[in-house]
Amino acid sequence: MQRAVPRHFSMLRGFHMADFFTLGNAACGVGAVFLAMLYMASHDLRHFYVAAALAPAAFIFDVLDGRIARARHQHSPLGRELDSLSDVISFGVAPAALGFAAGLQGGWDVVGLVYFVCCGVSRLARYNVTAEQLSGPAGKVKYFEGTPIPTSVLLTGLLALAAAFDGVGDSLFGGAWAIGPWVLHPLSLLFVLSGSLMISKTLHIPKF
Repeated sequence: MQRAVPRHFSMLRGFHMADFFTLGNAACGVGAVFLAMLYMASHDLRHFYVAAALAPAAFIFDVLDGRIARARHQHSPLGRELDSLSDVISFGVAPAALGFAAGLQGGWDVVGLVYFVCCGVSRLARYNVTAEQLSGPAGKVKYFEGTPIPTSVLLTGLLALAAAFDGVGDSLFGGAWAIGPWVLHPLSLLFVLSGSLMISKTLHIPKF
């Protein structure tokens, strides 16, 4: 029996419609990272605002991919992994990059941003592993352990608000503290708080 030869782009041919919306989420996250870097070179606030606006756009794609998958009964392990990887970019790396571009560049700030991203990665990995354990008889997860990573959209919104009031760069909201060898901007503590809430096991958020 002759073995079938894989066709070009055979992996993409196997994607469901929801998977392309998930990739839209990832594209928004990558675009936000690029625009944050562009803002650091240009100091053009338009680049900063568009980068921040891509966070809610990514959130819309994230919501739609789940609804489409449920409506078409096309859940798959590949789709779940795609969703998690996209969320890491859009709601983990991108907000951290935007925070760094906004002025969170002190040593302690960077530690906080790295911690935030690592918490997001850990939270998504835990969800993928425990989703079956947390699902009810209908096979649907009833609640999240810790806050979902898309809640970082609030952080990007806050950064956009700070930019609107000239509160980025040297005028970053909250000022700066010299602690030991490094500088800490209190605003970075919000990223630390967000990350800590994501990895909480005692905080249960109902999933609607």
